[in-house]
Amino acid sequence: MFCSNRHNPMTRRDALAGLCAGFGSIALAGMLAKEAAAGGGILAAPHFRPRAKRVIFLFMHGGPSQIDTFDYKPLLARDAGKPLPFAKPRVQFAETGNLLASPWKFRQYGQSGGWVSDLFPNVAQTVDDLCFVKSLHGSNPAHGGALLKIHTGSDTFIRPSMGSWVSYGLGTENDDLPAFITICPTLGHGGVNNFSSSFLPAWTHATPIGHAGIPASKAQIEHMTAGLPAELQRKELDLLNAFNAQHALRNGTDSALEGRIASFELAYRMQSTAPAVMDLAGESDATKQLYGIDESKTENFGRQCLLARRFAQAGVRFVQCTHSYKWDQHGDLRNGHTTNAAEVDKPIAGLIKDLKSHGMLEDTLVLWGGEFGRTPTAQGGDGRDHNPHGFTMFMAGGGVKPGFSYGATDDYGYYATENKVHVHDLHATILALLGIDHEHLTFRHGGRDQRLTDVHGTVVRELFA
Repeated sequence: MFCSNRHNPMTRRDALAGLCAGFGSIALAGMLAKEAAAGGGILAAPHFRPRAKRVIFLFMHGGPSQIDTFDYKPLLARDAGKPLPFAKPRVQFAETGNLLASPWKFRQYGQSGGWVSDLFPNVAQTVDDLCFVKSLHGSNPAHGGALLKIHTGSDTFIRPSMGSWVSYGLGTENDDLPAFITICPTLGHGGVNNFSSSFLPAWTHATPIGHAGIPASKAQIEHMTAGLPAELQRKELDLLNAFNAQHALRNGTDSALEGRIASFELAYRMQSTAPAVMDLAGESDATKQLYGIDESKTENFGRQCLLARRFAQAGVRFVQCTHSYKWDQHGDLRNGHTTNAAEVDKPIAGLIKDLKSHGMLEDTLVLWGGEFGRTPTAQGGDGRDHNPHGFTMFMAGGGVKPGFSYGATDDYGYYATENKVHVHDLHATILALLGIDHEHLTFRHGGRDQRLTDVHGTVVRELFA
């Protein structure tokens, strides 16, 4: 074993050589990890034939109202102002009153006849590409717990995020970019825990680009060294690796340390790759108009969506765009949801059309939704409260049935009643579309095999094309 003291100093060359004798070189680490045993390594390949290769998650932080967007309820309009004709949940986030009709009209679109409210005229034009799940339900009526549930599968423990599990299972298609990127993520309601690797290997943690507090046009990847010549940076990393190798030889394997080394190496490689992906200058004016980047109200989310397409195209496995934190209309529903939908409607439709034109929609799973829905009963006169008992999300591409609607809520949209889909079922289904058996994507931690779906989850195969 190498040691270093004033009588027998360790040279940088010795230390770097020790890397191979200790925990292996950075270049080998990724390859060797793919051969790791079932106790917790990267899968060399999906468990079965995948329908999708990657995921783009469009997250609407705050909880869009299903009954004002995609879950048409004519009886809600008929019975507006009357009491709900059945019991409200035993545990509610806050008290609500009588039934509140939607301020928006619903219309049927496309060959599939999908119902979409006037809030989303652009998304409505893509309805034949969408697969609606209208019977989702969760377990937590509070934003913090519900965000963690949607993102990690648990509302009570710090667990790896969905993007981290997907990255752990499939890795990245581009070694010069992270497997998991989140664009302008929220800093509240769980914050970093919503895109954390937790006990999974550190490299599966999301790389954030900006955060919700700044516009997407100013969002950057933090802590990337700029201005130093590549040769000098390489020498600095070699020296750092030498110190880390010496530490490892003295103290043994340290997964956290290995994760840091890998992150430094990835950051070094990203400097020549990520800026080019993030530079939209080469995109045509028509493409920018498609996403609404030429309009002030849609520029911010449109930029996120176009970046998502570019990162997906470059080989990133899981990309998340967050519209934060705007959908929590406890009051002033009409103005709030009108503004919110206007900011995201054109970019969402643009993303779906653009993926389709690039031939990417068939193997890219687009997921849209929030952490829960909202009540059909009124709060504050013209608002709606949190509702995790029945809400809508939609998917597109990635092997799901286009122009399809699955499940249903009751006549007023309060509870999921038909073909109910729990958040665990949603996660199991997403993994299955990626070719992963959710019961076998495990990591040994805390004395047992952990997984995204914990001990739950049923794949909803009716959603598969």
